[in-house]
Amino acid sequence: MTRTDTPPAWDERTQLTTFLDYTRATAVAKCDGLTQENAVRAPLPGSPLMTLAGIVNHLRWVEYYWFEVVFLGGEDEGPWTDEDPDREMRIAVDMPLADVLKEYEEQSARYRELVAAHDLNASAQRERVGGRRPDLRWIILHLIEETARHNGHIDIIRETVDGTTGG
Repeated sequence: MTRTDTPPAWDERTQLTTFLDYTRATAVAKCDGLTQENAVRAPLPGSPLMTLAGIVNHLRWVEYYWFEVVFLGGEDEGPWTDEDPDREMRIAVDMPLADVLKEYEEQSARYRELVAAHDLNASAQRERVGGRRPDLRWIILHLIEETARHNGHIDIIRETVDGTTGG
């Protein structure tokens, strides 16, 4: 993924997709040089699921949910269960970080194609809270917000586990 927040054109679609790609690439870049041991460390005492691998895996599955389940109306085959709603974060500690990052980047490429093939005004197939169906534009904006928010968590955890800052 190229990491830039400057879109090559100033139309709405290009701006939205550039920022989504930028936040995705930032999450991946923050994991550069990270050891497997530090990728699965949960340094915040009150947040045992907050590992770098867990957050990236969470981002992967959040995109899956919004694009595949809500927007396209597919069956929810995510790793979570009613008994373990945060399972995507828990299972990441048993995965090589390289696999987590690869799956996230491969999925991002697929969703780039999905977004390119649909109108921003296209409504989701599934209703959300209040019986409303968000449009693709809102889903992209939500994913930018979600990814950017978790990039802040990634910053804090990365600095805590090995002192790496910046980027």
